[in-house]
Amino acid sequence: MKMAASRNIFSFLTFLFLSVEFVHAAGSGITRHYTFNITKRNVTRLCNTKGIVTVNGKFPGPRIVAREGDRLVIKVVNHIQNNLSIHWHGIRQLQSGWADGPAYITQCPIQTGQSYVYNFTIVGQRGTLWWHAHISWLRATVYGPIIILPMRNASYPFTKPYKEVPIIFGEWFNSDPEAIINQAMQTGGGPNVSDSYTINGLPGPLYNCSAKDTFRLKVKPGKTYLLRLINAALNDELFFSIANHTLTVVEADAVYIKPFETRTILITPGQTTNVLLKTKPHFPNATFFMLARPYATGQGTFDNSTVAGVLQYELPSKFHLSIKKLPLYKPTLPLLNDTSFAFNFSNKLRSLASPQFPANVPQKVDRHFFFAMGLGTNPCQSNQTCQGPNGTRFSASINNISFVQPTTALLQAHFFGQSKGVYAPDFPITPLTPFNYTGTPPNNTNVQNGTKVVVLNFNTSVELVLQDTSILGVESHPFHLHGFNFFIVGQGFGNYDPNNDPKNFNLADPIERNTIGVPSGGWVAIRFLADNPGVWFMHCHLEIHTSWGLKMAWVVLDGSQPNQKLPPPPSDFPKC
Repeated sequence: MKMAASRNIFSFLTFLFLSVEFVHAAGSGITRHYTFNITKRNVTRLCNTKGIVTVNGKFPGPRIVAREGDRLVIKVVNHIQNNLSIHWHGIRQLQSGWADGPAYITQCPIQTGQSYVYNFTIVGQRGTLWWHAHISWLRATVYGPIIILPMRNASYPFTKPYKEVPIIFGEWFNSDPEAIINQAMQTGGGPNVSDSYTINGLPGPLYNCSAKDTFRLKVKPGKTYLLRLINAALNDELFFSIANHTLTVVEADAVYIKPFETRTILITPGQTTNVLLKTKPHFPNATFFMLARPYATGQGTFDNSTVAGVLQYELPSKFHLSIKKLPLYKPTLPLLNDTSFAFNFSNKLRSLASPQFPANVPQKVDRHFFFAMGLGTNPCQSNQTCQGPNGTRFSASINNISFVQPTTALLQAHFFGQSKGVYAPDFPITPLTPFNYTGTPPNNTNVQNGTKVVVLNFNTSVELVLQDTSILGVESHPFHLHGFNFFIVGQGFGNYDPNNDPKNFNLADPIERNTIGVPSGGWVAIRFLADNPGVWFMHCHLEIHTSWGLKMAWVVLDGSQPNQKLPPPPSDFPKC
């Protein structure tokens, strides 16, 4: 501990922009302090140098390491011109909704020259999560891992790894992502796509001018490595595989699962997946590509490229060949639109459902919801030419409501009883006009615009069916719910059948997670218990769909007990 303290004091004195961590005891866990300085820094990728927004000058940003039960106190200081907030993706935020982070939902963003302290405790969670900016498209470069270790003296329910390695997938844009989304919102058309994918910020050798910017995972023979995979890409679900190696999936979204082996994983934006990589028993006289490329189902353009890292075995002492002379093997990835692989992979994920790690699936349901989602249009303003379908503007909606971002934080308006003029509590619980959701799309693709929420009493058990629609084409939507994990009790293709599909629901060991890919041309049914008071954002984690309005919020009212109520906001809460 003394060494850690002196190291951190040294870091602070030598470079103020470094993240500072120090700890002290607090109940069952300890309190860990970090400082995030939001600064701009020049970074070169694909032979293109540009200023990007970073945390502490790092890209990707610094990792947060804690144990289950620890409290995190993270001071975010904004030194850039953009307003900004940070979301701690997947953290339950029990009674700490003010620290959740989505701009204009739980807080106003941190303005230039201002700071805000995010203060929350990790309750009942362990595994891999991540943090990212949660305003506009700033998360393109503002992201990093959250590694939650088990409590002291607790062990993993799988082989203890020799080493743990975070692997974050991202997207690199040669131009400014803020300019890209601003232009798209102005013209009503689709945005320009990224110029490459990245592994831990590096594009790798399959891209122009990038061989030197390659992530290399150096391993020893006969060892087990835990790879903590995170998809931080803005707009793309990704397939990932390592040539000539099998991966054992052991965790999804910081929830242990029944382990299974696979050559390829699918990971949507927002999701995390922990896999065990068992290396070959002897030096294999080869190196191996680790590849990721998109799973693409929509009709719009996308970045159809592949990012490569290299799995490299430690050379034996008597080995005289150069590593470059060794054969380099490539894995075979599924086809870009392989929806059957996506569906089957998702179906393999099952909770451990053990006495130590139970699957507490709500067995009874208090309220049923049916959300039909997809793209749509808004009319072009009379004095403008728009680049969306047939001269309209692209939009996106849930039950035909395209969410309009307020200018006051919803949580603030709710807590102080000032919701009038900020939001309406009448979000439709089913589509106002039912139609054949995955059949021939309706002629009228226009959406309604509004800031609407669903209000839930404390401890309501919810069943929600998320239904993809064919309006402007079926498409997979990775949906993320803030403030909760949910259980995926069923999924299928075509239109959800409320009479027959529930008969096949898995209420014994369904996967529990915070982000789920709604099948392209299909549906998924989830259940969760509304045991966390506050305002909780739910949105597609494809950033362009969020920008177009594919989002809504749940207001969970206080319960009757003191530990069921949201406390007041902290004194440094940002102002709008």
